[in-house]
Amino acid sequence: MIGATRGLNPLFAADNNDITMPMTADYNREDVELDALYRDTVLDHYRSPRGRKTLDRVDLSRDGHNPLCGDRLTLSLKLSGDKIADVAVKGNGCAISIASASMLAEMLPGMTRGDAQRLAEIFRQMMHGHPAPAGVDVGDLDSLEGVRQFPVRIKCALLAWMTLVDVLRQADSGTAETSITVTENDGEVV
Repeated sequence: MIGATRGLNPLFAADNNDITMPMTADYNREDVELDALYRDTVLDHYRSPRGRKTLDRVDLSRDGHNPLCGDRLTLSLKLSGDKIADVAVKGNGCAISIASASMLAEMLPGMTRGDAQRLAEIFRQMMHGHPAPAGVDVGDLDSLEGVRQFPVRIKCALLAWMTLVDVLRQADSGTAETSITVTENDGEVV
């Protein structure tokens, strides 16, 4: 079972550089190696977040907040027609939130707005235990699948993505709201 040996501190404690993996009775070398790879991927995105920049032009922007963890971010998009030309994500939060936002910033440039919304929905479904559809490249997002074992951290992983969905809906509807708070509805992050 992937993630069975995943420890809490390496992914959730922002200042923990001593990453150790607890051994369990169901120790499986392949699981441990995959777990270490995923942990390294998340930590790489956390330590060197992509998208931490200022765009020369901002077409859409939205603030996001996760009150449970204290994560806060501002997502800015530069558009070229229906495509996302560039992404900037600024803010602070736990390693999961920062890494997920970094993955978003790395994946979105060049995507259409519709494709970006579909990817956000696929990732939301992944966080709730559904596999990505066959043939869909989720990039480094698969390294966050273990987060779903910790329901309170799902909001951390989804903050940037739900902020993206919200800013795109805002643009489609012409509304002028500038912030979103990730909330829960009947046990599901919305």
